[in-house]
This record gives sequence, structure tokens and C-alpha cells, in this order.
Amino acid sequence: MMRSLFSGVSGMQNHQTRMDVIGNNISNVNTTGFKRGRVNFQDLLSQQMSGAARPTDELGGVNPKEVGLGMNIASIDTIHTQGSLQTTGVQTDIAIQGNGFFVVKSGEKTYFTRAGNFGVDNEGTLVNPANGMRVQGWMAQDVDGQRILNTSAQTEDLIIPIGQKIEAKATTNVDYACNLDKRIPEIPEGASQADILTSTWETTFDIYDSFGDRHDLRVLFTRVPGTQNQWQGTVLVDQRFGDAPETRVGMGTTDGTENNFIIDFDNNGMLAGVTDTAGNGSAETGNISVMVSYNVVGASPDADGNPVRQTFNLNLGNIGDVKNTVTQFAASSSTKAYSQDGNAMGYLENFKINQSGIITGVYSNGTNRTIGQIAMASFSNQGGLEKAGENTYVESNNSGVANIGVSGIAGKGKMVAGALEMSNVDLTDQLTDMIITQRGFQASSKTIQTSDTMLDTVLNLKR
Repeated sequence: MMRSLFSGVSGMQNHQTRMDVIGNNISNVNTTGFKRGRVNFQDLLSQQMSGAARPTDELGGVNPKEVGLGMNIASIDTIHTQGSLQTTGVQTDIAIQGNGFFVVKSGEKTYFTRAGNFGVDNEGTLVNPANGMRVQGWMAQDVDGQRILNTSAQTEDLIIPIGQKIEAKATTNVDYACNLDKRIPEIPEGASQADILTSTWETTFDIYDSFGDRHDLRVLFTRVPGTQNQWQGTVLVDQRFGDAPETRVGMGTTDGTENNFIIDFDNNGMLAGVTDTAGNGSAETGNISVMVSYNVVGASPDADGNPVRQTFNLNLGNIGDVKNTVTQFAASSSTKAYSQDGNAMGYLENFKINQSGIITGVYSNGTNRTIGQIAMASFSNQGGLEKAGENTYVESNNSGVANIGVSGIAGKGKMVAGALEMSNVDLTDQLTDMIITQRGFQASSKTIQTSDTMLDTVLNLKR
């Protein structure tokens, strides 16, 4: 009979613990990135009154007789199911769709969190504004003029320098593509054949010098009279503005003496080669380009007193290719420049974050530049993480070591900017569990009351 008292006590104590977990879940129903807890019970030791007996020739087997001594808590699990995403429109709010955690640091201590309600402090550092923990990732580095993200390196603080200026960059490459019309149009009345053969297709594009000053690049494509598959290109820089800089065109690293070049096409309409006015030709395969140079207005002369010349490559595409290449098919002329790599000086005005966590700066000069990338961590057993408060977790002996990398790789989810992950607490489920827990607690208390009544009856036998 005393055993039933202790069983009732264990039932009341452990149902109270379950009620504590439910209460914590309900209180965090609106906590960003919160993961609900769940209590599992198991029976306690059982006292054996008699053991089991095997069957004999005369009798069958006998089962053991055991009396349970109550119950205890088997586990309190953290349920890492996906929470719903709530759109906020705040560019520094980030939600994780799938597995993974953000990596944040307080000093040298590393924490992990699903709550992506981040912000930028007065130094531009991406932080959790509630506690100042710094979001970890990788800053982009300039390598040979390219912005490189080394995601195999150690993580570092992410800094978004709003208002920081970037230097001007001279144009070094201008890319051309599309088509020059193979067809010779009908000769209108009063026009000669020569007028038609020398008809010109003109393109314009903006380029930049080393000061970041903008220049007007014009390239005129003229059919070479008396030929079927040749066009002459004429390059002009700022020729619309009177005192124009001298423009020259050459092949490779050769600085030409004139501003013309000849484009050859094969009988399939594909680019076949380029020749400058000095007779220097291009290779028979690969990318075709001509080197253009012009005087930089406003630059100090060099040591010999000569004006400083700016050079860039005018890329026409690949021999025998169609994509991003100048061709000659029987279709309307559409050749134009579609990209160049120069820019004026600019200031960082805004930034955006994509689903890979890459932070891209938007500058006042119209350019976009990679700033950094947010790191994401995953674990072999995320249920083994220990809660550290403030929506954070730390590694434990059973969670495994954090696998820190980029999103979308090795089982990691993707990031959704402008949104937050809501708590995965289901109120309907929790309130139902509350009723069940309350009934279990009440039933355990009834066990104690009934056992007490039975003991009272035993004590009254002497009367």
C-alpha cells in the first residue's frame, strides 16, 4: 500500500514538470525562432513478487508478478520542426527555411540561433540588437580586381559600411554581341549601290576613365564595299564633343595608329577574325577583341611629356560561336555593347541579402558589389543542443560539432530575407496536453488520497 503512495507522488511531481514545460511553450508562442519542448514519461523500477516459470510436461508457463513503483521523466526533447515564416519587410530580418542555425558570437563564445531579427550597429556590424551578439560569416576580399568569398576560412564579424565610398574604376573591357544584317537592302530610287554598301550601323555606350569620368563610346559598323562578309568597325571616344581625345585601335597589346578595324565572318554567319589597319590579325580560335586607347583628359603627362592614354578591350565574342558574339545573319542589325566593367566613384546606399546569405551592396553609382556572406551551422544531432537563453543554443557532448558553411549545402536550408521564423508552438496541441497533464496530476493525487483512506481503515481495525 505504501508503494501506491510513492507512485502517486512520482506521478504528481513529474506531471508538474510536464506542466512547467507546457507553460514555457505557451509563454513563448510568439517568440521568434522558438522551438517547443516535449516531455516523455517512462515507468520506474518494478518490484518482483515472483518470477516467471517455464512450461513443464504437466503445466504451462507462469508469467512474472511485478508491482510498479511509479514513473519518471524519460526525456525532455526540443522539437526542431519548421516554424511558419512571417514577412516583415525589414531587410536585416532573415529566416531559415529548413535545417540550420545562424552563428553569433559574444566575445570568443560561439552561440547558435534560429532567430534572425538582426540589425546594424553604429559601426556597421550586423548584430542581434537585443543582446549585441555579432553575426558571423565571411567578408569579401579584392583579389585581382574580383570580389572573392573564401567560405573555407574562419568566420568573422560581418560589417556593412553604409555610406562608405568605393573608388572609381577605369573601364578595361567592353563586351559586344548580337547581329549585323547580312542582307543588302533594295536600292531606293536615286541611290547608288555604293550608298547601300556603305550603310552604317551605329552603337553608343558609356565608359569610364581612371578618374571615374564618363566618356561616350561610339562604334560604327560599316559594310566594306565589294565584299560579302566583311565589316569595318570605327571606334570614337567623345567625338560628339569638339575637343575629343585621340582614339586608336590595335590588336592584342599593340597600340594602333588609326581607329578602324575589319571584322571577317564565315559563310555560316559566324565570327571568323579581326584585322587592324596595320594588318595585325587575330588568332584563329578563341575570344576576339581589339585594344582601344584614348587620351585621358585632365591627366598629368607622363615622364616624357606625353599624354596619358587609357586602354580597354573591345570584345566581339568567340570565333564560330553564337552566344554573346557578333554574328552576320540575314536578320535586322542589333549589335550593341551589353556590359563594361568600369564605374564612377560611389557610396553604399543600400544592401540586399539573397537565399544563400550573400550580402550585396547597392552603390550610388549604379553598381552592385558583394560585401560578405552569412554563415550557417548544422549538427548531427540538433536535439542534443543545450539552450543558453536569449533564443540561443550551445554545443553539447551529444549534439556533435558544428558544421559551419554556406546555406543550401550539406543539408542546410536556405535563407529568406525580409522574414522571420515564428515559434513552432501549436496552441491547440499545447492546451490539449495541458488538459491531459492536469488529469494525470489529479489522478495521481487521487491515488494518494485513496491509499491514505485505505491506511486509515487499517488503523481503525483495532477500534
